[in-house]
Amino acid sequence: MALELWLSLVVICVLGALSPGPSLALVVRNTMLGGHKPGLATAISHGFGVGLYAAIAVTGIGLVIVQSPLVFQVIQYTGAAFLLYLAFNALKSHGSNIDLEVEQGPNDKRINGWRDGFLLAFLNPKLAIFFLALFSQFVDVNASLTHKLIMIFTVGGLDTLWYCLVVFGLTRGPVLAKLKANSHIIDKVTGVVLLLLAVRVVIN
Repeated sequence: MALELWLSLVVICVLGALSPGPSLALVVRNTMLGGHKPGLATAISHGFGVGLYAAIAVTGIGLVIVQSPLVFQVIQYTGAAFLLYLAFNALKSHGSNIDLEVEQGPNDKRINGWRDGFLLAFLNPKLAIFFLALFSQFVDVNASLTHKLIMIFTVGGLDTLWYCLVVFGLTRGPVLAKLKANSHIIDKVTGVVLLLLAVRVVIN
């Protein structure tokens, strides 16, 4: 893969990762409630989910999702249901119980970063459309397996790296303490945002 093409892909992926949305809200909330380990689990599993969608798109399987209204709607509504589940948990939360004197917070049963991060990424069928549109600029019929693997690992790796940096920033210095002090407000805001996103998924 030509260096200039790869750098173009990197820029697009970085800009996409930096855009605030439900993924950032989830990483922040899981880090705030559980500490760095659940936060990193959320970041890594979200990157894996994004990378998996990239693999689906680059191998052409994404065409099945895009061209099949039934499959697309099943994934779409499942994703909306998962957003509603996350919104419900956030809205009913009474704030964080992180013990800031301990390296890792208590094992909060509500936090499953490996599940949450992956499902939030994978149950977003619009990623298939995004990657099909994006990869059409970088892949041709003669693209090698190495070329495709570079693209897949670039997309998934950059997403993982960004959210791991977010977790690192939140768990160093006074940032997490300030978040904890206002966690009940952040939970309510996060819940409302996730709820609105779920509604948007359904009506669009």
